[in-house]
Amino acid sequence: MELTWLGHSTFRLEADGKRIYIDPFLNGNPKCPEDEVTPERVDVIAITHGHGDHLGDTVELAKKHGCTVVAPVELADWLQIEHELPNVLDPNKGGTVSVDEVRFTLTNAHHSSSNNDLEYMGEPCGIVVRAEGKSVYFAGDTCVFGDMALIRRLYSPDLAVLPIGDHYTMGPEEAAVALELLGVKRCVPCHYGTFPPLVGRPSRLRELAPDVEIEELEPGGSVTV
Repeated sequence: MELTWLGHSTFRLEADGKRIYIDPFLNGNPKCPEDEVTPERVDVIAITHGHGDHLGDTVELAKKHGCTVVAPVELADWLQIEHELPNVLDPNKGGTVSVDEVRFTLTNAHHSSSNNDLEYMGEPCGIVVRAEGKSVYFAGDTCVFGDMALIRRLYSPDLAVLPIGDHYTMGPEEAAVALELLGVKRCVPCHYGTFPPLVGRPSRLRELAPDVEIEELEPGGSVTV
């Protein structure tokens, strides 16, 4: 699998022939590379929660590309009812759905979830994506929580994607504890540097978690899982 960071918490994942966008905040994302703002192909979108910097361009992309959308159940209902998206899968925490050979499992996350009109969009989630014999954990927006140890036990992630910006999510100090609980040896940090309050930095996380490879990507940069 190839994972590409598009700034903030937006990622493109190439897995089992699918082009998957996680939290596709492209337009309005000041860190998104210009040549990535308008994707030429989208097979699947997976969303952690309803905040605008994660829901992003989901509706427009889904209508343009006819792709499958994976979203927590209340958010999925809203996308189907309010925006008439036809290809929406609606798991809840602990549930797994598949798009061909790619599996998406929703996990717990500690945050909030509303759309830009302040309408309730259900609870926030993390997402574990499994394909090609590998497992990637996208924590979404969250603080550290003890049950990350269960994510380690159940899904054995090969790579963790963690927010580190502080203010709205955990910062590097909590993220270092999250890495300990998850037992991963590779981490891609995100949700930092996009807006002034997001002051956490990968360099600090690297100091606090010296035994973990902290993959500090530039927007548009990729790692192989």
